Amino acid sequence: MDIAENINQLQQELAAGVRMVAVSKTKPNEDILDAYQAGQRIFGENKVQELSRKADELPKDIEWHFIGHLQTNKVKYIAPFVSLLHGVDSLKLLKVINKEGIKNNRTINCLLQFHIAEEETKFGLDKEEAVEIFESDDFAELTHVKVCGVMGMATYTEDENQIRKEFRNLKNIFEELKNDYFATDDSFCEISMGMSGDYNIAMEEGSTMIRVGSLIFGERNYH
Repeated sequence: MDIAENINQLQQELAAGVRMVAVSKTKPNEDILDAYQAGQRIFGENKVQELSRKADELPKDIEWHFIGHLQTNKVKYIAPFVSLLHGVDSLKLLKVINKEGIKNNRTINCLLQFHIAEEETKFGLDKEEAVEIFESDDFAELTHVKVCGVMGMATYTEDENQIRKEFRNLKNIFEELKNDYFATDDSFCEISMGMSGDYNIAMEEGSTMIRVGSLIFGERNYH
């Protein structure tokens, strides 16, 4: 498994304006360093404790993204350094992130997670819930949170048409929100969608950020 080669291969396939998050959850530091030496700088983790440890031990110019479902009581551990939170799906969570942003004197970047898949297990908002958040007085008072875009996961299926339809739906949600609430805000620009199995479709449908794990590091190590 040549991690550097995999990184280079994937970088060549990226559409213009698309960034790749290397999903490094469960992977040892040496694997991450291999990817880092190959030029990869954005890494995604889904466990707060593991993310904090790796951020402590690995090069300081790594951009750490939290890609899991974040519990409110864990925000404080990653608030000082995290670059982007991918899976924010409630006003309650946004308020906690804002509070930790104030404590750390920094604005924390977030993506709102939308439920676009048919599977019931996936977290996420629908368009109406997002509108409710953006139109609330509480949201207007969040000074240390920046919503930079949207994120979603397609159904795990072989049916490419369905995957494409779900990604297209997320792109439409992004465009409506951009139009209605962020028309003058250049930082609202991210559509995080696409993983190892479907990133090509995601890029065709307008993704700006893909999350790739197994194609870089091989199959997952389960502890």
